[in-house]
Amino acid sequence: MDSYNSPTTKPLFKGTQIVWYLVSLLEVLLVFRFVLKLTGANPTAGFSSFIYALTWPFTAPFLAVFPRTVVQGSIFEWTTLLAMLVYWMIALAIVRLFLMSKTVSTPEAAAKLDEK
Repeated sequence: MDSYNSPTTKPLFKGTQIVWYLVSLLEVLLVFRFVLKLTGANPTAGFSSFIYALTWPFTAPFLAVFPRTVVQGSIFEWTTLLAMLVYWMIALAIVRLFLMSKTVSTPEAAAKLDEK
Protein backbone atom coordinates (compact mmCIF):
# COMPACT_ATOMS: atom_id res chain seq x y z
CA MET A 1 0.00 0.00 0.00
CA ASP A 2 1.54 3.30 -1.00
CA SER A 3 1.15 6.47 1.05
CA TYR A 4 -1.13 8.06 -1.57
CA ASN A 5 -3.82 5.44 -1.00
CA SER A 6 -3.50 5.43 2.79
CA PRO A 7 -6.73 6.12 4.72
CA THR A 8 -4.85 8.83 6.65
CA THR A 9 -3.78 10.84 3.60
CA LYS A 10 -7.05 12.71 2.99
CA PRO A 11 -7.60 13.75 6.65
CA LEU A 12 -3.98 14.92 6.86
CA PHE A 13 -4.42 16.94 3.67
CA LYS A 14 -7.63 18.48 5.00
CA GLY A 15 -5.95 19.22 8.32
CA THR A 16 -3.09 21.04 6.63
CA GLN A 17 -5.57 22.98 4.49
CA ILE A 18 -7.45 24.08 7.62
CA VAL A 19 -4.27 25.16 9.40
CA TRP A 20 -3.08 27.20 6.40
CA TYR A 21 -6.53 28.73 5.91
CA LEU A 22 -6.74 29.83 9.56
CA VAL A 23 -3.21 31.22 9.66
CA SER A 24 -3.78 33.03 6.34
CA LEU A 25 -6.93 34.62 7.73
CA LEU A 26 -5.07 35.69 10.87
CA GLU A 27 -2.17 37.07 8.82
CA VAL A 28 -4.56 39.16 6.68
CA LEU A 29 -6.17 40.61 9.81
CA LEU A 30 -2.74 41.40 11.25
CA VAL A 31 -1.69 43.07 7.99
CA PHE A 32 -4.83 45.25 8.20
CA ARG A 33 -3.88 46.14 11.80
CA PHE A 34 -0.31 46.97 10.79
CA VAL A 35 -1.37 49.16 7.86
CA LEU A 36 -4.08 50.95 9.87
CA LYS A 37 -1.59 51.77 12.64
CA LEU A 38 1.08 52.76 10.13
CA THR A 39 -1.23 55.14 8.28
CA GLY A 40 -2.56 56.70 11.49
CA ALA A 41 -6.13 55.51 10.99
CA ASN A 42 -8.72 56.82 13.43
CA PRO A 43 -8.93 54.14 16.16
CA THR A 44 -12.55 55.04 16.94
CA ALA A 45 -13.73 54.51 13.36
CA GLY A 46 -15.84 51.38 12.98
CA PHE A 47 -13.53 49.36 10.76
CA SER A 48 -10.35 50.31 12.65
CA SER A 49 -11.97 49.58 15.99
CA PHE A 50 -13.22 46.22 14.71
CA ILE A 51 -9.78 45.19 13.40
CA TYR A 52 -8.02 46.32 16.58
CA ALA A 53 -10.47 44.43 18.80
CA LEU A 54 -10.27 41.30 16.66
CA THR A 55 -6.47 41.24 16.54
CA TRP A 56 -5.82 42.36 20.13
CA PRO A 57 -5.73 38.83 21.61
CA PHE A 58 -3.17 37.79 18.99
CA THR A 59 -0.86 40.79 19.44
CA ALA A 60 -1.18 41.21 23.22
CA PRO A 61 1.50 38.60 24.10
CA PHE A 62 4.05 40.55 22.05
CA LEU A 63 3.25 44.14 23.07
CA ALA A 64 6.12 44.54 25.54
CA VAL A 65 8.78 43.04 23.26
CA PHE A 66 9.56 46.17 21.23
CA PRO A 67 8.93 49.87 21.84
CA ARG A 68 6.35 51.53 19.60
CA THR A 69 7.79 53.72 16.88
CA VAL A 70 5.54 56.78 16.54
CA VAL A 71 6.03 59.47 13.89
CA GLN A 72 3.37 62.18 13.57
CA GLY A 73 0.47 59.92 14.54
CA SER A 74 1.67 56.93 12.53
CA ILE A 75 2.70 53.87 14.50
CA PHE A 76 5.16 51.34 13.15
CA GLU A 77 4.04 48.40 15.25
CA TRP A 78 6.95 45.95 15.38
CA THR A 79 4.92 43.70 17.65
CA THR A 80 2.39 43.01 14.90
CA LEU A 81 5.19 41.94 12.56
CA LEU A 82 6.60 39.71 15.30
CA ALA A 83 3.16 38.18 15.91
CA MET A 84 2.79 37.47 12.19
CA LEU A 85 6.15 35.70 12.12
CA VAL A 86 5.45 33.66 15.26
CA TYR A 87 1.99 32.52 14.14
CA TRP A 88 3.31 31.57 10.71
CA MET A 89 6.09 29.52 12.35
CA ILE A 90 3.58 27.81 14.66
CA ALA A 91 1.41 26.91 11.66
CA LEU A 92 4.45 25.54 9.85
CA ALA A 93 5.33 23.40 12.88
CA ILE A 94 1.76 22.06 13.14
CA VAL A 95 1.71 21.14 9.45
CA ARG A 96 5.09 19.42 9.81
CA LEU A 97 3.69 17.41 12.74
CA PHE A 98 0.71 16.40 10.61
CA LEU A 99 3.01 15.28 7.82
CA MET A 100 5.17 13.27 10.22
CA SER A 101 2.14 11.09 11.00
CA LYS A 102 1.58 10.31 7.31
CA THR A 103 1.70 6.62 6.43
CA VAL A 104 4.95 5.73 4.69
CA SER A 105 5.89 2.49 2.95
CA THR A 106 9.07 0.68 3.93
CA PRO A 107 10.87 1.55 0.65
CA GLU A 108 9.88 5.23 1.06
CA ALA A 109 11.16 5.26 4.64
CA ALA A 110 14.43 3.61 3.63
CA ALA A 111 14.94 6.12 0.80
CA LYS A 112 14.27 9.08 3.12
CA LEU A 113 16.68 7.73 5.73
CA ASP A 114 19.34 7.26 3.07
CA GLU A 115 18.89 10.93 2.03
CA LYS A 116 19.66 12.08 5.55
